[in-house]
Amino acid sequence: MSDQVAETDANPETDEAEAYVLGKRDVAAILYTVEIEDREKLIELMEPLHAADIADLLEQINTFDRARLIRLYGHEFDGEILSELDEGIRDEVVSLLAPKVLQEAMRELDSDDVVDIFEDLEDAQQATMLGALDDVDRAVVEQALSYPEYSAGRLMQREVVMAPQHWTVGAAIDHLRATPEAELPDQFYHIIVVDPRLHPVGNVTLGKLMRSKRDTLLTALMEDSFQIIPATRDEGDVAYAFNQYHLISAPVVDEDGRLIGVITIDDAMAVLDEEHEEDILRLAGVGESSLSDRVIETTKQRLPWLAVNLLTAIAASMVISQFEVALAQIVALAVLMPIVASMGGNAGTQSLTVAVRALATKDLTGSNVWRVIRRECLVGLINGTIFAVIMGIVGIIWFGSPALGGVIAVAMVINMVIAGLAGTGIPILLERVGVDPALASGAFVTTVTDVVGFFAFLGLAAAVLL
Repeated sequence: MSDQVAETDANPETDEAEAYVLGKRDVAAILYTVEIEDREKLIELMEPLHAADIADLLEQINTFDRARLIRLYGHEFDGEILSELDEGIRDEVVSLLAPKVLQEAMRELDSDDVVDIFEDLEDAQQATMLGALDDVDRAVVEQALSYPEYSAGRLMQREVVMAPQHWTVGAAIDHLRATPEAELPDQFYHIIVVDPRLHPVGNVTLGKLMRSKRDTLLTALMEDSFQIIPATRDEGDVAYAFNQYHLISAPVVDEDGRLIGVITIDDAMAVLDEEHEEDILRLAGVGESSLSDRVIETTKQRLPWLAVNLLTAIAASMVISQFEVALAQIVALAVLMPIVASMGGNAGTQSLTVAVRALATKDLTGSNVWRVIRRECLVGLINGTIFAVIMGIVGIIWFGSPALGGVIAVAMVINMVIAGLAGTGIPILLERVGVDPALASGAFVTTVTDVVGFFAFLGLAAAVLL
């Protein structure tokens, strides 16, 4: 199978969309070995695969095949597969693993991965997992869980490589060589230099350590970019710090400033990716859903936002009902009315997306908020003017009425400007009052653009054309 993968990767005609994706033939071959219960062949096919590819395979197949594969795979199940699995099916997979297999899988993981898996499970499965851990790992997990959810204390790993200030390069290298492999992290990028009270004072990269002379003090090699993260710091802020200051790893300290763990870039970027995904899903009103969610779960997540959408639609309809006379006398208004609302809605969504993203990355602050709002309003004014001219001409040609063309042109400008204002201002106001702007902004912006668009167009039409 590894030969197949290498051959596929070397083929320049391979579709880019299929890159790094487990092929259909590979999946079919694996499922066939499960069907005939050929464990040796299954292990042979699975062995070359990365843990992330096996996790993708488990997510793609149905529940019945997933259970059969896991039982047949048995003790070969790698702990890294659990850390790569989508949360939606991770608890199902854990329930299928034999206690001994689960115990071996947990031993292979760093403490941060164990905590990440553990906190997403149900109480009964948490108890099963705790029972599968040895005393030291159990204590680490329980202590990590004592920190607030979504905090640096939950994100950090306990395995830390540290050295006192007076050590030289030679002393550090000798210490690393003498330390049992089980006591070191699987991957680490820095040696954290600490003072006698275990307060971090700097980082030394492994690259500098290996190319420096043995008698060089570690303090002479410490990096300029050094950030200390409190254990209670929100993980979103941690991810922002890693991205902002280009960190590879950072020490985590307790309330007394003592070193208790370290966060590495892979965990920070995973949080950043989750934050981005969460914002996109919430902007669409689908919540924290995944492809592995059941029908009932997905329905429950989407129903509240569809209900909110219904209320906003009713509000817009109430505005329309105030102009029944105008609509009855001028049928063309009903034809052109959706265009004004639609253009305003799209413009509002554009401004909203930019504003929510800028708030998440902390680029939109009190110092530039009015400049950004002014820019979005001016963009709305310019775009509104351009499309107003187009729609004015359309109104004249289509319905032979210059007055109607002028009405829709003015309404278009008004709604596009309001869309820019609402799309930027509403998420800012929601954040100020402590509401997630990605969660609630869409419904408010849509309501504003619909109501203003209908009111401006129908109001102007009633005043000018009747």
